[in-house]
Amino acid sequence: MPNHRQPSQAELYIRSSIFWLFHFVSMVLVVSGVLIFFWLPVNQRYAIGSSWAKMNMHFLRWFCNLTYEIKGKKNIPDEACLVISNHQSTWETMSFQDFFPNQLWVMKKELFRIPIFGWGLALMSPIAIDRSAGKKAVDQIVEQGEEKLNQGRWVIIFPEGTRISPGAKSKYKKGSFIFATRISHPVLPVAQNAGEFWPKHSFIKYPGTITVSIGEAFNASGMQPEEVKQKIEGWIRQELEQISDPERWNR
Repeated sequence: MPNHRQPSQAELYIRSSIFWLFHFVSMVLVVSGVLIFFWLPVNQRYAIGSSWAKMNMHFLRWFCNLTYEIKGKKNIPDEACLVISNHQSTWETMSFQDFFPNQLWVMKKELFRIPIFGWGLALMSPIAIDRSAGKKAVDQIVEQGEEKLNQGRWVIIFPEGTRISPGAKSKYKKGSFIFATRISHPVLPVAQNAGEFWPKHSFIKYPGTITVSIGEAFNASGMQPEEVKQKIEGWIRQELEQISDPERWNR
């Protein structure tokens, strides 16, 4: 019979402490490598930087007994696309680098001011926006994002704008859906329940298997932003009902 023993809080704390130690030490080493080799082409800088995210997937499995599974992996297109996903945890900001190709993210410029870590982020050539710019921020996403997609880089957007706890209601901002209607590249919806295992602001990581569900890619060119929003948001919320477990909320 399989062993379903639940770890004690002390064990969870110890395991998570070991993970955080490796997490931060590896971050310093990898970001230092990116800074040292700043002169390399962006694809090579990305390869160095993304190795940190891939390391952390191993650390989570080794130390926290936390893994993930993918539903709908066959839906991942061969060409660069816009990935629109719900946002529950820090986990998805790292893990997507483990199974999606060369990618970048939409993030606020203020993050680049963080010593070492922010400098490394800037060298990954993400889409940097000024949130105080209001509607002009959407134009920044469209202009930079289309250029990156044409270069073969995938664009990852979390339309909620911040991490939302599992089961909590959220509001999807329209910027990503406006962007989707202005590009010729595919749009790929993703739903995941990482917040049930790596809750936001939580030191402890809980053992188990995170589910990432990948929907069918589609072309949103010619559609209205609200139409795209309803299609993607509706699919994500419906999928979350299938992969979520309320017993794991708020722990």
